[in-house]
Amino acid sequence: MSQDIVILAAGKGSRMKSAFSKVLHKVGGVAMVNRVLATASSITDAKLHLVVGHQGEQVEASCQAFATNIVWQNDPQGTGDALRRVAPFLQADGATLTLYGDVPLIRATTLKKMAKQSTSNTLVLLTISLDNPTGYGRIVRDEQNKVVAIVEQKDASESQLQINEVNTGILLAPNNHLQTWLADLTNNNAQGEYYLTDIIAMAARDGVEIVTVNPENEAEVAGVNDRVQLAALERELQSQQAIHLMQNGATLLDPSRIDVRGELITGQDVIIDVNCVFEGKVVLGNGVEIGPNCHLKDCVVGDNTIIKSNTLIDDSQVGDSCDLGPFARLRPGTQLANKAKIGNFVETKKARIGEGSKVNHLSYIGDTEMGANVNVGAGTITCNYDGVNKHLTQVADNVFIGSNTSLVAPIKVEEGATIAAGSTITKQVGEKQLAFARARQTNKDNWPRPVKK
Repeated sequence: MSQDIVILAAGKGSRMKSAFSKVLHKVGGVAMVNRVLATASSITDAKLHLVVGHQGEQVEASCQAFATNIVWQNDPQGTGDALRRVAPFLQADGATLTLYGDVPLIRATTLKKMAKQSTSNTLVLLTISLDNPTGYGRIVRDEQNKVVAIVEQKDASESQLQINEVNTGILLAPNNHLQTWLADLTNNNAQGEYYLTDIIAMAARDGVEIVTVNPENEAEVAGVNDRVQLAALERELQSQQAIHLMQNGATLLDPSRIDVRGELITGQDVIIDVNCVFEGKVVLGNGVEIGPNCHLKDCVVGDNTIIKSNTLIDDSQVGDSCDLGPFARLRPGTQLANKAKIGNFVETKKARIGEGSKVNHLSYIGDTEMGANVNVGAGTITCNYDGVNKHLTQVADNVFIGSNTSLVAPIKVEEGATIAAGSTITKQVGEKQLAFARARQTNKDNWPRPVKK
């Protein structure tokens, strides 16, 4: 069956106490509504509809990567009202799946399980049994255990409040019936709203079969109303991701202290210490070791590389058997060949470092092409910026650069050259040449030191 998927994202979310729409708050580094849209997009040939209202321009801008029909609900009057706004855009045949922009951990496997139950005369409900069902609509069944209605908490009788099976709000309804049911909705209830759940009783009235499907766990259908619930879902997602990483061969020294805010792909025997953060897409090869407090974003790290504590890597490529940190920073455009070493308090940017080359201490290497087996002394910087433009520094193989050297770009240092410590190099250095550029030292006898007045 063809499928429409409606994501409800019009609510204000006042309990978040935020200047932003509730659905734009992030779980695992991704806005909640974007997570739902990504899951919905995995359903083959589904037509997506996004219902927006409060700060809808922000929500729409955030979701531009998805092929979504935007439907406005400026004066929300309940979930049934939201579906009514979408009704003119629904396909004549097929079924409509209703999701929520603040229920970010719903799984595609669950949605596909619902789709398998869907027919032109079947309504599929996603329900779950809770020890404490307070706040949820209760699933009412008849003597034959068939679903006949959903009663909201505020409208439930004392006996109905004892029911543990609750409505998650996620349902899949056949479009040939849904249009009629939406037209028949009324707001005769405690909230004065149009409840989408009222269509359950209509389905029972019309002889439509109502079947239920259960999610894998409660977190999958948990919604967010405040920042406490947001934090709880963040921890749940991180726990799920930690388990997945360990099942795929990674060792996490403390699974409760890792944050994956994107996609982390690990090889075999990867070791990750505590408080590491991964953003965007990060790929770690076999045998990679990462020390505590590291931050990796959109990077690839080769086999057997060691990343020591407090190292930052952003939009960079690191080869095999490299040694980084502690306190190193690789900025966008850095490429390290195999066995390169970037030591403590070294920063690189748009730099290609050759095989076996070492930048060990307190240096800045930017806009640089460096060959193999280069040794860069402590305190070396490439002066790549003239105040207007960036310029390239080229360092060939087997160059030795003494400590406290400034290489004023554009400049080229040829193979096997040596630069004396404390030099400011402004001209090309030839192959195997020694370059030194220091001011003449002057010593004065009996120099009186300044004294405190």
